[in-house]
Amino acid sequence: MTSRSRRRFLRSTAVAAAGALVPGIVRAQTSVKVGTAVLGDYALAGPFVLALEKGFFAQEGLAAEFVPFRGGPNLAKAVIAGEILVGATGATDILVFREAGMPLKMIATQTEGNHFTLNVAPEIQRVADLKGKAIGVTLIGSTTWVFAQIVAKQQGWDPDRDVKIVGLGGLDAQLAALTRKEIHAFVWGDGGAVTEQQGKSKVLMRLDSVTPKWISQIQYASEEAIKKNGEAIRKATRAIFRAQHFMRASPQDAAAIAAKKLGWSVEATLGAHKISGPLLSGDGTISVEALRTMQDTLLEHGVIKKRLPLDDHYTKEFIPVRV
Repeated sequence: MTSRSRRRFLRSTAVAAAGALVPGIVRAQTSVKVGTAVLGDYALAGPFVLALEKGFFAQEGLAAEFVPFRGGPNLAKAVIAGEILVGATGATDILVFREAGMPLKMIATQTEGNHFTLNVAPEIQRVADLKGKAIGVTLIGSTTWVFAQIVAKQQGWDPDRDVKIVGLGGLDAQLAALTRKEIHAFVWGDGGAVTEQQGKSKVLMRLDSVTPKWISQIQYASEEAIKKNGEAIRKATRAIFRAQHFMRASPQDAAAIAAKKLGWSVEATLGAHKISGPLLSGDGTISVEALRTMQDTLLEHGVIKKRLPLDDHYTKEFIPVRV
């Protein structure tokens, strides 16, 4: 071996060794995009933000880009088009999307139970105080509307007579109506902790108290991606669940990192963690019983019209997630 060949050999050996010691720095990475239905929800977007900021995607050999969307339908279109590999959204979306013929499947449970909250005006002390008043939801026929209906029925009220349920859209519209006393409550996610910290409303209860069998948020992918990019999906999911473990183990550190991306204060982010952090799934296991309850509920309220086989809605190829 010539001296020049020896130097080239030693150089290449050193680079290979460095790549082994520092995963993801030298080896080629697979470029992927992942997304959430919205940004303003800690349990939904937090794991994606943390997986990126803590380098968990990179350690899985993925050069990931996180893209938050403005609503579940927009995210679903991007996943079907192949622009987003893994998406996260409210779990009822998968039942609605499958009925609409969208080739999407749930790949993991992200948030178990029901992390949605009933947020009320400061003067409201209990649910009974809402009788005869108005509750804001995003849209009539939406998941938040279903939850408002369930709350009313559990109080023994007629949802069409004893309480008024109003579709208002986003959080700004809800808060404006609350300030004008047009509504006295609204249904939202763990972002209710933000408006509570600002003194604009208060979280009266988490809605798993009225929906004991539920899945709040899921991760999903297109059927085509599941067939063609299964390994990349598995790696992305593992990175996200590593972030969820970090969120539960180190909530203060996780909140400090996530708050910057969410645009929330650290205190409000910690408030959101108290609401939804305990519900973050450890391994993505899918409760078919909970999925069936959700399907029954959406059928009862006319959100979906057909009872499709539950097996059509999910795959167990990627669960339980091993981190």
